[in-house]
Amino acid sequence: MTKNLISALAFLLPAAAMAVQKPYSISSPDGNISVEVTVDGQVSYSMYHDGDLLLDESSISMTLDDGTVYGLDSGRPVCRTVSGDRTIESPFYKKSEIRDRYNEMSLEFRKFILRFRVYDEGMAYRFISKSGVPFKVVSEQAVFSFPEDSYSYVPYVKKPAGESFESQFYNSFENTYSHVRLSEWDSRRLAFMPVAVEAAGGRTLCITEADLLDYPGMYLNNPDGGTSLRGVFAPVPDEVIQGGHNMLQGVVRSRKPYIAECAPGEVFPWRVIAVSEEDRELADNDMVYKLATPADGNMDFSWVKPGKVAWEWWNDWNLYGVDFKTGINNETYMHYIDFAAENGIGYVILDEGWAVRGKADLMQVVPEIDLEMLVNYAGRKNVGIILWAGYWAFNKDMEGVCRHFSEMGIKGFKIDFMDRDDQQMVRFHRQAAETAAKYRLMVDFHGTYKPVGLNRTWPNVVNYEGVHGLEQMKWSSPETDQVTYDVTIPFIRMLAGPMDYTQGAMRNATRGNYRPVNSEPMSQGTRCRQLAEYIVFESPLNMLCDSPSRYAGEPECLGFISQVPETWDNTVSLDGKIAEYVVMARCKDDTWYVGGMTGWTEKTVSLDLSFLGEGDYVMEIFRDGENADRAARDYRKDVIPVSSASVVPVKMAPGGGFAARISKLNTTK
Repeated sequence: MTKNLISALAFLLPAAAMAVQKPYSISSPDGNISVEVTVDGQVSYSMYHDGDLLLDESSISMTLDDGTVYGLDSGRPVCRTVSGDRTIESPFYKKSEIRDRYNEMSLEFRKFILRFRVYDEGMAYRFISKSGVPFKVVSEQAVFSFPEDSYSYVPYVKKPAGESFESQFYNSFENTYSHVRLSEWDSRRLAFMPVAVEAAGGRTLCITEADLLDYPGMYLNNPDGGTSLRGVFAPVPDEVIQGGHNMLQGVVRSRKPYIAECAPGEVFPWRVIAVSEEDRELADNDMVYKLATPADGNMDFSWVKPGKVAWEWWNDWNLYGVDFKTGINNETYMHYIDFAAENGIGYVILDEGWAVRGKADLMQVVPEIDLEMLVNYAGRKNVGIILWAGYWAFNKDMEGVCRHFSEMGIKGFKIDFMDRDDQQMVRFHRQAAETAAKYRLMVDFHGTYKPVGLNRTWPNVVNYEGVHGLEQMKWSSPETDQVTYDVTIPFIRMLAGPMDYTQGAMRNATRGNYRPVNSEPMSQGTRCRQLAEYIVFESPLNMLCDSPSRYAGEPECLGFISQVPETWDNTVSLDGKIAEYVVMARCKDDTWYVGGMTGWTEKTVSLDLSFLGEGDYVMEIFRDGENADRAARDYRKDVIPVSSASVVPVKMAPGGGFAARISKLNTTK
């Protein structure tokens, strides 16, 4: 009997072994990153870097309304692989062109395709439906299983703990980071992306998404105190009413029992996991841009003109030394236009207040403003006008609004208070970009979620908020640590794309001196930190947040700010560590700009200028003054000769920074 049993087992074991499918695998072009996909029953994937496990078996699936589950008992796929190596032109980006080199594996199942793409700097996956009819996605399973209880940087939705997920789906996507272990995540709270997780061997992973065009955005949550994160998605809105801030928002009263309504052959967003061996690499990661749908090659976007913007809202229209009462009126805006023209600033924005409050009607302009006159006045001085617009007011007659103001000569819109990323709101962003492009209008999405590559698909989308920007210093308590946040976002939030952070404060405060003042706000940290932010932060439409009157008293700093480009030919992340410090170099034409910032700890960095080409250069550098730790506005400006062989030490005060412009000397005799 024992012999027969052994014989039976000997017969069965090879069959069982044959039934276990070997994982499908794909590696990055440099071979450092490898992804293994298991399709036996539940589809899952694992990710390795130089043989170290970074993500353990992470389950993924999509459940449809007809009961179909992409990724569960889906059968054996046909596996196809392809490699890509091309150059992407990116005229309104942090580089003029990007190398797009990857290996890709498509697992083709009977009802769907699961595609993995692996770069040297990370991996991404997406589902593609083969359905020939419209369908609905009831839920999506997106799990990120970490092998250890690692530390993470978590931007929670800014809602009181304990509020329902439904309540948290309505938020501004602005918060500082909690640095906690995975097991310490608050299970009651959602986190918006990107999220960074520390991994083995000093590596860091950053999770986000790309090519989000017609699907809800993904939040992350840890439901059980383990070491796995899961995706959470807002269901499709059912009843939406006008309400919220000045009746400009869409308030969701009820939702449908599914997360997305999909067309035949739907292509879903990329789930992105960037990988760095050194934190500085995250500050110069192009994956979101590379994974986005390219712009229509038949469309002309040469009219898109990134630039700087003189902005009145942060400084509360506070002018002094003028002979008129400042506020939302023609005289004030003419003064801003004059200031912009005199300093080579391309735009002036009319923020909230130019249209009648509470009406959500952009055709109703307040009587104190003659908009056509201001547009004509600005045009004669080569300054463009951008208008702030609340979501509800813009959306209810998108076509009419864009046509009317384009014909008037307006250059673009700053659209605000969306505060959602369900499928309906994601569709709005795409439609707004498309309609604005039709009328040659640029778009700055404020009050919105992180970038997802729409700025590549529609290059007239020049900026996004989704960042805890300088506006927070108008009202935040001294306990809010904006300085540490500033040296965290370049590695996490900025990985997703540009940031409408709105820097440029000339009233600066040390840690002990900061306080919120709504009408005359200040920044945390030094003056040089504010200058550095124009270099470190990616921002093709870049605000000058302070008052023209205050800038008039700071001509040296204003002169530097006004010359910093908004788009770049090249970007090099020189040094940095999340939440501690950052140093970035960017180039436009033959001129390099270098900016650095530190947290609340004084730091000296050594600037290795080997990225410069051959020849002799001169460096104009703004650095913290000797007393910047007591008077944050204190700075010194030096002009020194340098070359590619130079190593320049720069000391940064607590909360400090530096900003430099490096120009090549003309040696032609």
